[in-house]
Amino acid sequence: MSSSRKHHLKSLMLSIAKGLLEEEERERDEEKLRYMDESCPPLSMPRNMQELDPPQIDVIDEQRYDLESKVNKSNKEIDDLKIKVQDIMGKFKKPVLKKVRMSADAMLKALLGSKHTVNMDLRANLKQVKKEVKDEDKDLRDVGDWRKNIEDKSGMDGRKKMFEGEA
Repeated sequence: MSSSRKHHLKSLMLSIAKGLLEEEERERDEEKLRYMDESCPPLSMPRNMQELDPPQIDVIDEQRYDLESKVNKSNKEIDDLKIKVQDIMGKFKKPVLKKVRMSADAMLKALLGSKHTVNMDLRANLKQVKKEVKDEDKDLRDVGDWRKNIEDKSGMDGRKKMFEGEA
């Protein structure tokens, strides 16, 4: 079969399928309209204000107000219950705290108010104590730099000195 023949047959099949799809869609729309006519009666709306019954308007308005108040009340109850659930679950987001750099004087001033000026001199009330230097501490300080000891012991000479010193 030649390619032009294949192309011609393919285009014929596509045009027939397109016609069938359009026909199905038309039938579906007609069926929808028929069903709506059968199951839903036409809506009768008054055309002007004279046809409306004033007492009927008041009754409907009262019903609307009652329903609105019920909805508001139930919304408040829902919010309260949500808060209770959060309390029970204990899952609160901890707020991010900012780091505040304050001296002790500034903190006391903020806590106690500007009337109180308290100086935080903690060393003022301490006793003066003389430091006694022990002989052991002096010997430890005289040992010198620890790096020198390590350098002396490093390498083969240092190991040799260790063994000779022990013997």
